[in-house]
Amino acid sequence: MNCFHLDDFIAGWIGGASSVVVGHPLDTVKTRLQAGKGYKNTFHCILTIYQRESVSGFFKGLSFPLASITLYNSVVFGFFSNTQRVISKFRYGDGRHPSSILDLALASMMTGFVSVAVGAPVDLVKIRLQMQAQPVLAESLNLAGNVPLRSVGIQGQTAYRGPLHCIGSILQSEGLLGLYRGAGAMLLRDVPGYTLYFIPYSLFCDWLNPDGNASPHPCSIWLAGGLAGSISWVTATPADVVKCRLQADALHLRKYRGIIHCIVKSYKTEGLHVFFRGASVNAIRGFPMSATMFLSYELSLKFFRSL
Repeated sequence: MNCFHLDDFIAGWIGGASSVVVGHPLDTVKTRLQAGKGYKNTFHCILTIYQRESVSGFFKGLSFPLASITLYNSVVFGFFSNTQRVISKFRYGDGRHPSSILDLALASMMTGFVSVAVGAPVDLVKIRLQMQAQPVLAESLNLAGNVPLRSVGIQGQTAYRGPLHCIGSILQSEGLLGLYRGAGAMLLRDVPGYTLYFIPYSLFCDWLNPDGNASPHPCSIWLAGGLAGSISWVTATPADVVKCRLQADALHLRKYRGIIHCIVKSYKTEGLHVFFRGASVNAIRGFPMSATMFLSYELSLKFFRSL
């Protein structure tokens, strides 16, 4: 049996596109909350974005995720499913053999490593674009004579004109490694995060489909995917906060030297609760995003395999 299936990648791409459209507004709220101060709570953040930027503010930076995160999800789901079959082939001699919890954990962790290689630059550009409405500190600008201005917010000024300009600016000012700023924190988020994404999904599907003879009902897939997404995103919030702060850092003066410095400085200035900032948004957005992702993936896969 051939363990490699291209349709897993195509179905992952379709699922990724669906989930981006559903989850991007709350993803923007989550990013604004986690990147720093300025918002009292989730509701205040939503209200502020709407008042200052209207509905379009929630979709800031959507074009890049729609083009890139779809590819990212294609890699994640395609790699996970194919790795799962390779592990089953190696351990049981049959790629179609049901995977154990250990098999799922191994495939999930390997997926987490691969996801960072593809996803770190995508996440970085998305976050930089989403943070465009934040005030640009005048300390980072110099006038004639190279005299620094006082630290004041300059309204209506943006650092990037779009995704390509953002990538070019990062490469010019920070080099190739600049595109992977926050990758270490992303690794800490995604390796356990995907384990707590795919395993709960598999378990919930089994519980909701106890006979195991037929494919899970679409409602079961939707519910299992949503619950798995909420669990994964809530538990990943502390690492996600650190990653988000590191990646948004260059919009202002550089505040963090690395992961440990970011954790220590954030804790000293804002307390332990800062690492759970955006957890409620993650729980809320994680459900519809993941439910849409898994449902679109499974239905697309079923369609392709019926041809």
